[in-house]
Amino acid sequence: MCACKTLARYPLSSVMARITRTKRFRSLAFPFQGFHLRWNNTPSPPYFSHSAAAAAPAVGDESSDDTVEELLTKGDSIRGLMKMERRSEPEEARGRWFPYLDLCRVGSASLTSREVIKALEPYILDARKERIKRVVNNRSYSVSLVVEGLADFGNVSAAFRSADALGIQSVHVISSDNRKRYKDNRHVSMGAEKWLDIELWKSPKECFQALRMRGYRIAATHLGDDTVSIYDLDWSLPTAVVIGNEHMGISHEALQLADLRCCIPMIGMVDSFNVSVAAGILIHHAVHDRFSRLGYHCDLATEELQVLLAEFYLRHRDSSMTIVHEYAKRKLGNCLTEVPH
Repeated sequence: MCACKTLARYPLSSVMARITRTKRFRSLAFPFQGFHLRWNNTPSPPYFSHSAAAAAPAVGDESSDDTVEELLTKGDSIRGLMKMERRSEPEEARGRWFPYLDLCRVGSASLTSREVIKALEPYILDARKERIKRVVNNRSYSVSLVVEGLADFGNVSAAFRSADALGIQSVHVISSDNRKRYKDNRHVSMGAEKWLDIELWKSPKECFQALRMRGYRIAATHLGDDTVSIYDLDWSLPTAVVIGNEHMGISHEALQLADLRCCIPMIGMVDSFNVSVAAGILIHHAVHDRFSRLGYHCDLATEELQVLLAEFYLRHRDSSMTIVHEYAKRKLGNCLTEVPH
């Protein structure tokens, strides 16, 4: 059976009793449909109708040629997606992680996010600018998705697409070897990988250590008696949720290193979801739980939103760095070294 074995099955009676007692889930309908759930009378947050659209190419937009397969088999492609300067890894755990500095290097010059935005705005259609701004204003790094050892590009692509659509900016992929371990890419990401911060890791230990230093707790999805329902977790805390291989689930190493083990309660005859479906359900619930507790999902400061907007503008076109380079030359009035592509 090709199903994700990382999710536990709960007895029907206990699950229904829990759902009945919990006001937040009285209007939750199974199966999970279209990423649109009603929570009492609270309207759905505005990004549900706009976030995924940012990945769709607009008229005149130069869409990225990168596919999920290219990104995961060639690490240089992923590093090339990120344009603003990245922060160095913290030496001790911090409360909330934001990865970018207010700095963009273009040749031998440096520009701030404000200058990057000023340089690129004339080259972006108004409708596209508004779409990108809406997406950025609903992004957060407080929930991060980690996929470990997935063997199918289609599942990885679908997980990326769900992350983008739900405002999750940070995605991590753990692969324990350098072989091409993935099957064919079915191109189901719809270009979502272009807009995400994707990081590759060689082992759970390496990945989890970095995430903890950034202030995350590690929640591994798992089939077992010592798991916590995702409905009982406080998702307002910075959390990296880990999903495992389609057949074997989470690795033993990842389970031992995780801070906690969680599951999606099951009320049907089957005891698992497809791994990409599970990823969508997990992060959808995490975002809604944050809205329920905090009243919002995005928790970036004004300065961080501006830096992320500059990052998105730079990713908008393949020619963006060239445009910014020309802007820097005019502004500084001196010779700059050639801008890298």
